[in-house]
Amino acid sequence: MSVEGHAREQWGTRIGLVLAMAGNAVGLGNFLRFPVQAAQNGGGTFMIPYFISFLLLGIPMMWIEWGIGRYGGAHGHGTVPGMFDVLTDRKMKWAKYLGILGVVMPLVVFIYYTYVASWMLGFSFFSLTGDFFGLDGVDEMRSYLYSYQNIFESSSHGGWIALLFFIITIGFLAWVLSRGISAGIEKLALVGMPILFLFAFLLVVRVLTLPAVEAAPAEGLNFIWNPDWRSLGNAKVWLAAAGQMFFTLSIGMGCIQTYASYLRKRDDITLTGLSTAATNEFAEVVLGGTIAIPAAVVFFGVAGATAIANRGSYDLGIVAMGVVFQGLPGPQILGQLAAFLWFFLLFIAGVTSCVALASPTLAFLQEEMGMTRRNAARVVAGLGLVLGMFHVVFYQKGVLGEWDYWAGTFGLVLFATIEIILFSFVFGIDRGWEELHKGADIRIPRIYKPIMKWVTPLFLITLLSWWSVTEAFPKVLMRGVDSGDVPYLWLARLLMLALLAIGLVLLKRAWARKTSDT
Repeated sequence: MSVEGHAREQWGTRIGLVLAMAGNAVGLGNFLRFPVQAAQNGGGTFMIPYFISFLLLGIPMMWIEWGIGRYGGAHGHGTVPGMFDVLTDRKMKWAKYLGILGVVMPLVVFIYYTYVASWMLGFSFFSLTGDFFGLDGVDEMRSYLYSYQNIFESSSHGGWIALLFFIITIGFLAWVLSRGISAGIEKLALVGMPILFLFAFLLVVRVLTLPAVEAAPAEGLNFIWNPDWRSLGNAKVWLAAAGQMFFTLSIGMGCIQTYASYLRKRDDITLTGLSTAATNEFAEVVLGGTIAIPAAVVFFGVAGATAIANRGSYDLGIVAMGVVFQGLPGPQILGQLAAFLWFFLLFIAGVTSCVALASPTLAFLQEEMGMTRRNAARVVAGLGLVLGMFHVVFYQKGVLGEWDYWAGTFGLVLFATIEIILFSFVFGIDRGWEELHKGADIRIPRIYKPIMKWVTPLFLITLLSWWSVTEAFPKVLMRGVDSGDVPYLWLARLLMLALLAIGLVLLKRAWARKTSDT
């Protein structure tokens, strides 16, 4: 049933692995979603449950997913179905079918996430050409963005512009993925991640030295770091913090496990996993939290920045920041350069996450379906292009948000809950603890053993139950949805279910073939 004798790719260097894993985690959520979540949930108030979630949810799940990935890779499996099969000692034949979520969900997210990442490439180009400079009001900049997102509205862009940058992004990702782990994904991380951090540092310095317009940069930092203790009793803040932790660390997605499967049996995962999580948190909290919010506060004040953030990630990260760059002191070319640094770092963050999101499906096609790396990359890129057109054409109908909720938010918590139950109670926390420490450079504090067995599962079950009642059930019934959008949202759901059904059929055939070969 396994392919343990099959030669698998491996990472070339530890720094390449750490940067690739960081590229997986450091994405658009660090620089777009995190500032918005903080602004919508009381700034400093949000940071307390955020760090508690990091300690009780993020870190334990990060180690567990690294452990599952390396263990599965040692048995010849690069995707979660096979990992779940060996994790349950092949006694629970249904476990591998639950694992298909770790292949289909990242593919779904890859498809729409690639489209969003392509926006950042487009706005990098618009920054260099100065195309949106002169639109120095929030409403004007918002109309410019909406025109780009809607291919049927050409007041600022021709409808083909968004499609062009989407095709360029898909083509680039296909090239990187086809080159393999060491020559493709690792090389992208070794080049892209240092550029991302350099650009982020330059922008942090520029933001913190801005002269006050409506407020000083320090007021933005004060908003992020000073909590309102009375708001900690609000369950919404805690749910938002836990949700952001899932999104930012790519927990419950299947990507970490696939990347970890390319480790050797005794490669360290305790220190490397912790380093990856720390790198992500530095990018999110220190860099992401010091660019968009303080910059928006300088030009719009705390109340104005909060109002913009309440309209969503794109209004803060694209609309507000587009206005901010136009208002920077000095020649316009300096504002264009700063805008380019911002949008291009977002593009790098997006594409490094995209290659991670594509990797589980790529590994599944290679290892379970017998495809070559190049052909598997072509299939994934083709799916991304064809199904991505659904989002390009019908973005205004809310289809991207529908996929994002079920596959990129609620689905992550559901999958992580399944995963930790199998690891802690079926595989066994004692075996799991031993597995995590094989070749370890550091010992995990022993307090994390009961946390992994009891606290984190309880945290996840509570979160899943709460979201099911307060969000998922109303979402299923499409409460508050415009009647004209309902058919498109049902189509979006059917497409996701079709991908899941195809995945289950392919998995069943792959395992039937393995059984006949043994």
